[in-house]
Amino acid sequence: MKVSIFGASGATGLLLTERCLTANFEVTALLRSPQNFPLREQVNVVEGNAFDPVAVRSTVEGADVVLSALGARSLRKEDVLERAVPLIVAAMRQTGVRRIIALGSAGAEDTSLDKQPGWRRWFVQKIVYNTFLKWPVASQRAQLAALSASGLDWTMVMPPMLLNTPGRGSFRVDGEALPRHGSRISRADVADFMMKQIGDPQWIGKGVYIAW
Repeated sequence: MKVSIFGASGATGLLLTERCLTANFEVTALLRSPQNFPLREQVNVVEGNAFDPVAVRSTVEGADVVLSALGARSLRKEDVLERAVPLIVAAMRQTGVRRIIALGSAGAEDTSLDKQPGWRRWFVQKIVYNTFLKWPVASQRAQLAALSASGLDWTMVMPPMLLNTPGRGSFRVDGEALPRHGSRISRADVADFMMKQIGDPQWIGKGVYIAW
């Protein structure tokens, strides 16, 4: 299995890289600063960034599956996903790579809070999504729109708050909305779920929510 990873140096991306190597997959990672990546000796490195179409295509070419853990690193308007995801989609089309599993966010869809109590729905939408996370949520919506229109075999995994804690190995999954009272989950559990999607067609062409 040949896997290409975008965002490998981030907290979730590093967990994905570790899991791919444990599974004896051949990993190609796009890295801006390879010298700082702890697993650089174990992966095929493409040096560059996700805004460079040449570097993106080099990363994607020959892959069986693409994993993306790209996302905003701050609450500012960064446009990371708005710029990078269309380039990844274009590169996959050009090279014939079909499968992509992307890390998203629970705020990416209007229906994400439909199963929450009224007070929590109001608070998260008005205070969290519309204020503090305004720009990251906008980026996630752009990612979902790009994947939905891509014609690829895509899956977008949409967790709530991510924690840097050990995984529990059990969590709730929902294709319609964030599970009731689902407010957090560990990156480890999200990484495990994303890995399972490599060989599972259940969520192809869909966004899927995951939470404790």
